[in-house]
Amino acid sequence: MTDKQWWDDAVFYQIYIRSFADASGDGSGDLMGIKSRLPYLKGLGIDALWITPFYASPQADGGYDVADPRTVDPLYGDLAAFDAMLAEAKRLGLRVTVDVVPNHSSDQHEWFQAALKAAPGSPERDRYIFRDAHDGVLPNNWPAVFGGPAWERTADGQVYLHLFAPEQPDINWDNPEAATDLDRTLRFWLDRGVDGFRIDVAHGMAKPAGLPDLPTLDAAGNVPDGAIDFRWDNDAVHSIHRGIRRTMDDYPDTVTVGEVWVTDRTRLALYLRPDELHMSFNFRLAEAAWAPDELRVAIDESIKTVDGTGTPTCWVLSNHDISRHATRYGGGKTGRARARAAALLQLALPGTPFIYQGDELGLEDVHVPDDALRDPTWERSGHTERGRDGCRVPIPWAGSAAPYGFSTTSRTWLPMPEGWGQRSVEQQEADPASHLRLYRTALAIRRSRNAFGDRSLRWLDGPDGLIAFARSDGMVCALNLTGGPVDIPAGTVLLSSTPPQNGKLPNDAAIWVDPGA
Repeated sequence: MTDKQWWDDAVFYQIYIRSFADASGDGSGDLMGIKSRLPYLKGLGIDALWITPFYASPQADGGYDVADPRTVDPLYGDLAAFDAMLAEAKRLGLRVTVDVVPNHSSDQHEWFQAALKAAPGSPERDRYIFRDAHDGVLPNNWPAVFGGPAWERTADGQVYLHLFAPEQPDINWDNPEAATDLDRTLRFWLDRGVDGFRIDVAHGMAKPAGLPDLPTLDAAGNVPDGAIDFRWDNDAVHSIHRGIRRTMDDYPDTVTVGEVWVTDRTRLALYLRPDELHMSFNFRLAEAAWAPDELRVAIDESIKTVDGTGTPTCWVLSNHDISRHATRYGGGKTGRARARAAALLQLALPGTPFIYQGDELGLEDVHVPDDALRDPTWERSGHTERGRDGCRVPIPWAGSAAPYGFSTTSRTWLPMPEGWGQRSVEQQEADPASHLRLYRTALAIRRSRNAFGDRSLRWLDGPDGLIAFARSDGMVCALNLTGGPVDIPAGTVLLSSTPPQNGKLPNDAAIWVDPGA
């Protein structure tokens, strides 16, 4: 791609639908809830939405266990509600992208139900990855992401592969029906007017021939960091993405962004070839510790990954699968101050930032009581890993007690904590120094400066622990991790995460400066 695309510098906002806004009053977020809050998102200054799955699902994994990808689960509304939400978003000038889940389906999908009723070796079973388990021995030693082995036994003695939960059987992408069905799903939503897709587990789908054992597992049966892992990033996955791209090319001005957990930047760049993904998440920034060397390396490596591909870097600090960054950076007052600084860093970088709902409120992870946990990791790990529910609690909109304007019932699908009223949109709207107002101002500055539309970045010298760079119009972003106050770059201060003190930038603070203003 040589021409600028709308997504090259767009600001995306991720909506975890069950926790965004509840219009029906049942304690779960829904499509009409999203519609009701679109003016807020427009006022925040975002350009596009990414909405997590709202399709028919038993909700074994928060909707990522899809029983029918071409209809809306009644929990979230219906197709008329989706169309109304989409129309309102378009009216406000907001783009809408939605999730697709091509690696696996729900075990309640009609295909899998037919497979269970069919005989081993049947066409119905060939849509999934069934194998014999001779003398009870599993086909290989692969673990599932959510705990336990990646194989589940059926009533007739065969086993099927599930890289996540048993309720999420992996689809056999060697069967041409998989590509045909995904093409039908993509066109179904594109014809309704969506602007693109976030592709779940985009480095999965293709499995290696023979499904060989993994050479290295730790004592808990998991794959250690950096070890060979045949479950992901097999070369055949690229032909799947080329097929997806051919469909997308029939709908100009639409986009795909892949969830690609690949650390090798050369391998990651392969997904960004001109006939594959338009964009890919790069999680280096989210994985980096709050340390100057790690953050700078994460930025450098992320930019180098896309160099020459014609695609923008996607910057992520939090999402529905990882701990919120205010928590990762220490929590409490320290974590929130660092999260404010990280926001200015993320939003100043060249490329496409993705904001997770609640980032703009400075939310932290919530301790969800054991008996209220929903993430399948909790049960699959034998209650040793709490899972991701802490970052998925519904967000507070207004008021001083649960449900804080999220719903009309206090019995929300995940319980909301006490004291969240001070973090609500209503409270932060009224506070000029709030996290929300910081985001809103930063996004307004982004819109007003042409330099945010290019991909250039020039590193600046400074004391050890200072991360500083300039954009093409000279605007400087500086993040102070030196341990003490530092001089503010010369020029006019546009925005600071923490007010300067005695003319200096405090530690754990970031600032935007226009040297020519």
